[in-house]
Amino acid sequence: MKAYLSGVLLMLLPLWSLSGLAGADIPPPTEEQERNQNDPLSFGLVIFDGFEPLDVWGPLEVLYRMSWFFNISLSVISHSTGPISTRPPAFRSAPDAPIQDFGHIIGPAMEATHTFQNAPSLDVIMVPGGGGLDYLLSIKDSTNQDFFNLRYEEAKYVLSVCTGAFVLASAGLLDGRRATTSKFAWNEVVASRPEVDWVPSARWVEDGNIWTSSGVSAGIDMMYAFMKHYYGEKEINIVMNTIEFAPHTDSHWDPFAVVHEVPGADPSGGTEDCFGPVEMDRQLGVTRLGL
Repeated sequence: MKAYLSGVLLMLLPLWSLSGLAGADIPPPTEEQERNQNDPLSFGLVIFDGFEPLDVWGPLEVLYRMSWFFNISLSVISHSTGPISTRPPAFRSAPDAPIQDFGHIIGPAMEATHTFQNAPSLDVIMVPGGGGLDYLLSIKDSTNQDFFNLRYEEAKYVLSVCTGAFVLASAGLLDGRRATTSKFAWNEVVASRPEVDWVPSARWVEDGNIWTSSGVSAGIDMMYAFMKHYYGEKEINIVMNTIEFAPHTDSHWDPFAVVHEVPGADPSGGTEDCFGPVEMDRQLGVTRLGL
């Protein structure tokens, strides 16, 4: 396994060897996970004006940290290269509806590195949600859906966060599959594609090579589960403890389905947290990661 770390930083990191704390009982990687560890991963992120910030930057923090261990490349794909704002464009939801103008909100941006026309070959493709999807729907722009339909067969996995599931659903990729989406926007997304087996109580859903998460912050939990699935548990657990984030590891945990009164939600789960820090190989973590 190769570690892509700065040699200078590596020399500066303290070598902790704390007896009793370095031997967490973590299962070894499977043969497939070992192959993944040694192969480069081309990760594609599809964004648009009005994407939801945490849908993107939450999972990307996890991906960024995992790239310290593994050879991961990132392509950020949109209609054009350059800055793509989180502020949705103004639009009318119907011809006679008033203009919805979002000029008053802040609009941090992300740099798109590729367009839909020149994006490289991709192993994993992820799409976030966000208010910009309403704008694209209002102007009947299906470029996101067309891109996923074009690239789905060559991709190993496809992921969506929050209402990004609308993109996959309207592209027809979720027909007959189990999937979930934002519980805040549940009714609108579900009504857009009844051919999907929508799961009301789920932090995230895995159906074959398609993973979908619930709203916004759930994308971080899904990315934890996906990285664990793809590479094994050791490195991703180090990452989560390095960034001091305790992921929800139960995909069925979903109090927000109760909060938003999602039809068919399981009310027995309650609204309390049920998580804590994950187990970590401390010695490996301290010698390989730094903040």
